[in-house]
Amino acid sequence: MRILLLYMMLLMGSLNGWAQQRVTYQRADSLKICRLLRDANKQTTTLWFARQFLNIPYVAHTLEVNPAEQLVVNTRQLDCTTLVETVTALTLCAHQGKRSWNDYLSTLRTLRYRKGKLDGYPSRLHYFSDWIADKTAMSIVKEIQSPNPPFSAVQHINVNYMSTHPDAYQALKAHPEWVSVIRQQEETLSRTTSRYIPKSVLKRNTKALRQAVHDGDIIAITCNKKGLDIAHLGFAVWKKDGLHLLNASQIHKKVVQEPMTLYQYLQKHPSHTGIRIIRIN
Repeated sequence: MRILLLYMMLLMGSLNGWAQQRVTYQRADSLKICRLLRDANKQTTTLWFARQFLNIPYVAHTLEVNPAEQLVVNTRQLDCTTLVETVTALTLCAHQGKRSWNDYLSTLRTLRYRKGKLDGYPSRLHYFSDWIADKTAMSIVKEIQSPNPPFSAVQHINVNYMSTHPDAYQALKAHPEWVSVIRQQEETLSRTTSRYIPKSVLKRNTKALRQAVHDGDIIAITCNKKGLDIAHLGFAVWKKDGLHLLNASQIHKKVVQEPMTLYQYLQKHPSHTGIRIIRIN
């Protein structure tokens, strides 16, 4: 009996070790996630979670740390996408009454990969329009596209940046055979459209705008850069003077709630055309 018990313990240790190989994180990450989930409840808002990451340093490419694709958890360094994924995963866990580290890992994996399945680098949702479509199909989020106004503009998705700039991506340089897979994903995505709020509309702090955009909604900033769909991400924050953006900012080099209104912020970026609104279910 003791031998059988020892064998089962070794087997479980082996299985746990195999599972750990698919996840990259530090102890500080798991401690922070577990603390936040412990302190949260089903009424905890998305913005509450987002504000727990204020002043965390902005660092790009934190997911590109392994030769083979793994689930990377890094709460010590964030970019705009990983901030949105981290906060969304925490929000979903809290509202579903999930409190464990493994619950969080499972939820983050579901968000980051196509149909929630990690199957190599191409399975990661690299374009945020693709992320929106995939998570909408899984009933995790919904994109708000009405009423009109303020959703008075249409974005015709036309993406090809990754397949036309493979040298800019470490994984594609190492695996050129993946470029054709990415190109096929881009072609499928480029057949889609979405309604958005033009940035000129954000100048007016109207009741209709406040009804259309809620605190904690994910804001995806649309752009007219060739081959791209979304320039930046963050969360909606309403203040008396209008709509603001809580984001992992490359300009401020940390997670901040922008002191200027979102309209003022977008005016400083000529390639930014407006915002798409995504709400967590």
